Amino acid sequence: MKKSIFLSLYLLVVISCTQQTNQPISLSAYSDNASFLDSLSHRTFNFFWDRADPATGNQPDRWPSESFSSIAATGFGLTAYLVGVERGYITREQAAQRVLKTLRFLFTVDKGDKTSNVAGYKGFFYHFLDMQTGFRFKEVELSTIDTTLLMAGILSCQTFFDLDNETEKEIRSLSDSLFLAVDWAWAMNGKETMSMGWHPERGFIDASWRGYNEAMILYIMALGTTSHSIPQSSWKAWTSTYQWGNYMGYEHINFGPLFGHQYSHCWIDFRGIQDDYIKEKKIDYFENSRRATLANRAYCITNSGGWKGYGENSWGLTACDGPGNERKANPNMAFMGYSARGAAQWYTQDDGTIAPTAAGGSIPFAPSECIAALKEIKQKHGEKIFQQYGFKDAFNLTIAYEDGTSGWFDNDYLGIDQGTIVLQIENYKNNFVWNLMKKNKYIVSGLKKAGFSGGWLDQAAH
Repeated sequence: MKKSIFLSLYLLVVISCTQQTNQPISLSAYSDNASFLDSLSHRTFNFFWDRADPATGNQPDRWPSESFSSIAATGFGLTAYLVGVERGYITREQAAQRVLKTLRFLFTVDKGDKTSNVAGYKGFFYHFLDMQTGFRFKEVELSTIDTTLLMAGILSCQTFFDLDNETEKEIRSLSDSLFLAVDWAWAMNGKETMSMGWHPERGFIDASWRGYNEAMILYIMALGTTSHSIPQSSWKAWTSTYQWGNYMGYEHINFGPLFGHQYSHCWIDFRGIQDDYIKEKKIDYFENSRRATLANRAYCITNSGGWKGYGENSWGLTACDGPGNERKANPNMAFMGYSARGAAQWYTQDDGTIAPTAAGGSIPFAPSECIAALKEIKQKHGEKIFQQYGFKDAFNLTIAYEDGTSGWFDNDYLGIDQGTIVLQIENYKNNFVWNLMKKNKYIVSGLKKAGFSGGWLDQAAH
């Protein structure tokens, strides 16, 4: 009975989302899509469950290549554990123990303004940490956005583990302590917009969070905290730097790589809520991400660069790995390694590399187009791109090599790209992460201080 109820509810969601994109409804596609998404979700979840460091809970930046830990990937992993409970992949008790281990480590690991043998400072954590010790990796920055994504995972656990037992009470307490320790006001560095990071050797990075990108959730958290909060004027200062334009026939706030239109939406449901800026445009941020997704797809279909493999169901530009230039046959063609690929009115970074996370992270925005792309990529390329933990990070069919072979498929899975896929599949299926975060007082408070109103937010407790 429970299974049939779920299927009925799932079909209603599919019908609703499909109708919004004006695509024909194919009844035979429902069960096939559900099975595909279930398999993709479970495989992608297993990346986080299997690859976390057994002692610290830290998640690798990538695998199977030897890797440092990414604090953003750890944040995605914390929320992925909750998806695992919701899906029945693991028990609540298993998730609680893993989360508690991770939070205890993050709370107790050494911190301070030293250049080494510390994990963070002022409540922020370094972008990359050693997988075993948890200390700063080389001379990476104290990262404001990566700490934000870590805190998103922590706050999701704070809200989810609400039972009156010692384990879950400790999870809530540690979550609160870690979040409230973040000194967002310090990271403003006396300016209207927040710095992207800080090095103990030379101070704050010159760049700050300006223009529409993944930092929406950063400002919301910094406004919503009850300690070290930032001025309410910071939100308007940030939105004043947005770039609104018409790209590929879609009017929206432009930002080239799709991850900038996805990360904040992994945790926050922006449907039906508006700040002053987006209200003036007569849409919401969810619709903005839908338009950005479809513009990205339209760019790939047009394929002005003549890249191999681009098409109606083979598209997706975002930050990802790439083939680089080693052993390439044609010295006149340039290919990037890891880079923020994307397409927008004032930004084009494209070398023929497609990342499945681009479509996977946008499933809630344009389900028909995104699911079709993921299925075709898997069907066409099989185990070259889809293996133990779902989709490898990226592929490029254009590059030709000196030995006469052509085409490149990544060897690695990337933690942050895996996280976007598993969280957004769950939001598409049943709004799970979105509904969870609607109950978090810091997120609700931050949205209201940023000037959001309407929809579910008007009924949310402050």
